[in-house]
This record gives sequence, structure tokens and C-alpha cells, in this order.
Amino acid sequence: MFHWAALQQCLHAQGETGFSADSVRSVAGGSINQAYVVEGDGRSYFVKLNAAGLGDMFAAEAEGLRELAAARAIRVPRVIGWGECVGHAYLVLEYLPLQGRGDARKLGEQLAALHRVCAERYGWWRDNTIGATPQDNTRTDDWVEFWRRRRLGYQLDLAARNGHGGRLQVRGERLLEELPALIGHAPPASLLHGDLWSGNQAYDGEGEPVIFDPAVYYGDRETDLAMTELFGAFPADFYAAYEDQYPLDPDYRVRKTVYNLYHVINHLNLFGRGYLAQAEDMIDRLLAQVC
Repeated sequence: MFHWAALQQCLHAQGETGFSADSVRSVAGGSINQAYVVEGDGRSYFVKLNAAGLGDMFAAEAEGLRELAAARAIRVPRVIGWGECVGHAYLVLEYLPLQGRGDARKLGEQLAALHRVCAERYGWWRDNTIGATPQDNTRTDDWVEFWRRRRLGYQLDLAARNGHGGRLQVRGERLLEELPALIGHAPPASLLHGDLWSGNQAYDGEGEPVIFDPAVYYGDRETDLAMTELFGAFPADFYAAYEDQYPLDPDYRVRKTVYNLYHVINHLNLFGRGYLAQAEDMIDRLLAQVC
């Protein structure tokens, strides 16, 4: 049982003085964390809780939100604080009442603006997580090598340790060898949300776009676009607006499968064999492109 009075003291220490929790209600927070809306004194916070020892996961999320906010391209929840308190790790954000419908065209325009923010190298200054899986963001100058070692190779190694060997590994190793031909370019190192599926974007009460739950790093902007298509595409206006602002290369149609394979194997590692056939089929289709 979490003691909310203790969280109040933690918030006071981080500058949120005078706050007293009058009401606490549980809300949906994904499959990894407990999530609550905490209200009092005219203020509302969105609070994520998890086991003590997972504070670094929340620290990485907070730093990612701050990186996105600094770009001034698209709204993200303001970070209030994070840490560990009475046996729990916590992350406190401003609470934004969100809705599923809004200005999808503006979302496309703002994501294009976010992707115009670039770094000199791929990766990020710290590691984070993709879902509950560690995500290695060690910086490199070579995008293909980054994707081979920090993304697909890592997930394939983890899948082998999780008992998903055999054909996935044999075909996966072949795919890693073919990545130079399949990726085929050295893109700008764009600022990425990193986990941009429909469940991680919404609209505020004015219909303005909001993104959240990031897995931030700098890399090929196409990885964010690919993720928007993986679990049900975003509205057509979103893609039209993005293309107007920052047109995609025709070869994106091949690369999006390379990039989405990372997320499918991650789901295999997180949730089990229900994703194995999908991962193997994606690998087979990619290898057919280079045979």
C-alpha cells in the first residue's frame, strides 16, 4: 500500500510546496506501471509508480520528456519530479486531460518540426527503456552499425536468451548482414520520440497534440513514422501534413519494416511467442528484397 502523504513530502522537497492530496484515483497506465491522478489544492498530477529499484527507468523517461520539451516543437507533459519513496519508484508529471481526437494535421506538422532537431551522432547521452526492455543508446557515427548492434542485434540476442532460437536466429543473423543494403542511407540524427504508437499520443482539451511515454534517442526519423503504422495507422491528415513539411524518401517503404521489426521482436521478448510468427515473416519479406 503506497502512502500518499510520503509522496507529498517528496514533492515538497522538489519545490511543489503546499500540496496536499485530497483525492487519488487509479487510471490506465499501460502494462508496466501503476498510474494515478492525484488532486488537491487546485493542482492535479499524473503519478506513475513501480517497484523500488526501477527509479532509473523513470529518470530516463523524465529526461526524455525534457529533451522533447526543449525542442519546442510539440507538447509533452511537464515533469514535476521523480525518485524513490516508501519502497516505490515514482514519476510525477502534470496531469493533462486528454482525448482521442484533435488536430491530426497539426500533429504531423509538429512531428516534422521535432525531426528537424538534430544531433551530430546517433544515440543519446544516456540509456533508457523501450517498454520494460533496456535500450542501449551508446552514441555512434554509423547508423547501420547503430541499428545492427544497439537495436536489432540486441533484441535478437535477448530473444535467444528467452528461448526463441532456431529459425528466428538463423534468419535474423542473415538479416543483420544485409542491413547495409536494406537501410541504404545515412540519415540525419533526428530527435525521436522512439515509441510513437497511437497509445502514446493524444490531444488536449483544445484539440492540440500531446505526446508522452517516450523512448528518446537521435536517429532516422523514419523509425518514428514506421512505428505510427505498426499497430493501426494514424489519420491520413497526419501523414499528408508530415509529407508537406518533410517529405519521405520512396525507400522508406522498405526501411519501415526493418525499423518495425525492432518493436515486434521487443514484443516477443516482453509478451511471448504470440509475436514469433510475425517477426519471422517480417524477416523473410526483408530477405526476399535482397535475394
